[in-house]
Amino acid sequence: MPARNILVVMSDQHSGRIAGFAGHPLVRTPNMDALAARGTRFANAYTPSPICVPARASFATGLPVHRTRYWDNATAYDGRIPGWGHRLQAEGISVTSIGKLHYRTAEDPTGFDEQIMPMHIQDGIGQVWGLVRNPLPEREGGELMVRTAGPGLSKYNQYDLAITERTCATLREKAASGTPFVLYAGLVAPHFPYVVPQPWFDLYAQADIPRASPHPEEGFELHPWLKRFQSVSPGIDRNTPEERRRCTAAYYGLVSFLDDNLGRILATLDETGLSKDTLVVYTSDHGDMVGKRGQWGKSLPYEDSASIPMIVAGPDVPAGKVSSTPVSLLDLAQSCVSDLGLPPMADRPGRSLVELARAPDERDRPVLSEYHAYGSTHAWYMLRVGDLKYVHYVGYPPELFDLSSDPEELDNLAGRPALAEAQARLEAQLRALLDPEAVDAAAKADQARLIERYGGIEAALGKGNPSATPTPLG
Repeated sequence: MPARNILVVMSDQHSGRIAGFAGHPLVRTPNMDALAARGTRFANAYTPSPICVPARASFATGLPVHRTRYWDNATAYDGRIPGWGHRLQAEGISVTSIGKLHYRTAEDPTGFDEQIMPMHIQDGIGQVWGLVRNPLPEREGGELMVRTAGPGLSKYNQYDLAITERTCATLREKAASGTPFVLYAGLVAPHFPYVVPQPWFDLYAQADIPRASPHPEEGFELHPWLKRFQSVSPGIDRNTPEERRRCTAAYYGLVSFLDDNLGRILATLDETGLSKDTLVVYTSDHGDMVGKRGQWGKSLPYEDSASIPMIVAGPDVPAGKVSSTPVSLLDLAQSCVSDLGLPPMADRPGRSLVELARAPDERDRPVLSEYHAYGSTHAWYMLRVGDLKYVHYVGYPPELFDLSSDPEELDNLAGRPALAEAQARLEAQLRALLDPEAVDAAAKADQARLIERYGGIEAALGKGNPSATPTPLG
């Protein structure tokens, strides 16, 4: 039987690798682990784009970034393309959001009957300065993201606590009303600032945290695209080893803080009796490099940045299964419709997560991620097929990794004669999905038009929130 209700909990910047259920040796996530034990975990889940706004627009619509044209953190979802929420509204199903959405404004028709404490891009314009990609502007203070990490109580922590409280209250209200619902809860952790309340910071002794590897200080050679990307944030490599370990401990603490909030939500679902007929999904919008390759944050095609957690549990979902079928947020968008027993959204590439969980693994199912936002002179496109991962950079040489033998992506196989046929096959598969150069040009043309609308490059460089989006709590 299909689920009667759906609860989606989406965090922000949680790498699919950094959790107990993923085999991380240090990070404690008992509630996520328990959810995975009673459901199915997709071990190869990816974001459509490792940056907040485009990823979330793809989740809203069920379409890849090159089809939505929501390219960056200044071009947010506004309801222009109908998504899963609109489809549910048309069926008379209640659709509620609580917390971070990162769409354009609360007034836009984005498919929710009610938005509670929503976080959207600041002032409806977001990071306008990030539109400028030629020439790339330098932004000083890259080292501060790491230097300011540690124990404390940030506004993001306070926001997450408020979202959790309201989500629990809303579940109780839904249980009392007895009507079917779809509820989305958007938590912010472990997104920077890397500040977390002391009890969670204290879970991780800094002496136990290994040095991030690979790293340029070890002699690891960065790809030229990444070198150019890092050059726009002078100072990103100025932090001391002690600062990096403290920042890593704070990120791990934020993951455990997130897990605690998720646990409170799941406990309420159990207490109200809703668990038996509610499909629960836990995921994130993208990951975080956490110091690897000398990089913090997202935006990269590597596993730490592009992978996300994806756990489903509830009616008709196999318990304790780990699926190797590659999936993305496009599949979650389709699930929000089809896993309620409704016909799937037409012209959307995603498939039901419950269907994929119940089916034999499809290891060669292709999954795509792409990037067209700040810090990049040219786009990149990542295609995962089976054990192979192909990264196509416009204007730069490609990368090819065999994740079965090289999970840390240390050995670029692109150009090796023995892999020439596989590389050509993956590039052909990518080009069957899109024209990399044409899409890159289209993104830049859209961004150039928006820059002109804001008064030109100099004016655009001074517009938009300089860092993390402020919460609606002030």
